[in-house]
Amino acid sequence: MPQVLEFSDVVVRRNARNIVDHLDWTINDDERWVVLGPNGAGKTTVLQMADTLLHPTSGVVTILGERLGRTDVFELRPRIGFASSAMARRVPPEETVLNVVLTAAYSVLGRWREDYEDIDERRALRVLAEWKLDHLADRTFGTLSDGEQKRVQIARAVMTDPELLLLDEPTASLDLGAREELLILLGGYAQAPTTPAMVMVTHHVEEIPIGFTHVLLLRDGQAVASGPIRETLTAEALTDTFGVPIRLSEEGGRYAARAAH
Repeated sequence: MPQVLEFSDVVVRRNARNIVDHLDWTINDDERWVVLGPNGAGKTTVLQMADTLLHPTSGVVTILGERLGRTDVFELRPRIGFASSAMARRVPPEETVLNVVLTAAYSVLGRWREDYEDIDERRALRVLAEWKLDHLADRTFGTLSDGEQKRVQIARAVMTDPELLLLDEPTASLDLGAREELLILLGGYAQAPTTPAMVMVTHHVEEIPIGFTHVLLLRDGQAVASGPIRETLTAEALTDTFGVPIRLSEEGGRYAARAAH
């Protein structure tokens, strides 16, 4: 089980405040992690470091065997798949869905003058089919629903067969139907033996797909709890994380939480 990501005593400090506060965290290649915590807990900051977009103030971040700050991030980034709402806003709305996915091969957003081989296009079409998007290949990105755009982002992220896949709130803003459709697809992907290590940030336990194996609970930049999801995701740990009494239930690998008043 080779390590794909390791945080060792990591601190991110802004305006004399620790956004991430002495965090130790290790991910192996066969693990699927969900990161939970309230707003301002440091979840997105952690994900930005994992994607080489942000360097720690102190401590060591090691990604796919390379130490952040001592490696060429432009060579490292193609080995990492990343999907976020911020990235979606940078996609040209007039770009076709096929090209949004295809351009991942060159790590660019928007088709320009790149040359692609037939094998690249076949790969992109296969990925679109896997995420139930092949019927939208010729549609423009700006005409898609929120749920469709989220799935296109993920399809783009897996296009290059990454060794680490990072998802920043992939179900945020989706209606119930679109959320459940995406969670079913994510659950199936997470359970496939060839899937890379995954990290998914969310605010809600209801959005944890089946097949995710581990959880990191963050509050004020610190790890409240970390480990296998069935042992670590408890009502007590969620209460400590969110600061209100929580009642947790689980059915068929899916979780639900509510206030315990």
